Amino acid sequence: MEKKTYYTYIILCKDNTLYTGYAADVTARIALHNLGKGAKYVRGRQPVKLVYSKRHTSRSEAQAHEAYIKKLRHCEKQLLIEAWLETP
Repeated sequence: MEKKTYYTYIILCKDNTLYTGYAADVTARIALHNLGKGAKYVRGRQPVKLVYSKRHTSRSEAQAHEAYIKKLRHCEKQLLIEAWLETP
């Protein structure tokens, strides 16, 4: 049986704020956010753009990484995003 993959992601909202979450399907989750059906925070801040994602082998690992990112200062999140955007 194949293990399910989860992702931690950061999106950039229309008002230049960042939102961090996790999902099994990042593409579908971004689409939901853009339809206004995602997290309450993101509603009214569409369109959103994916600026970071990281693959995890378990839901708990993705949730732990999400919590870690949420504790970072904005400038630290920016460094994480810049490194991801520069990765081929």
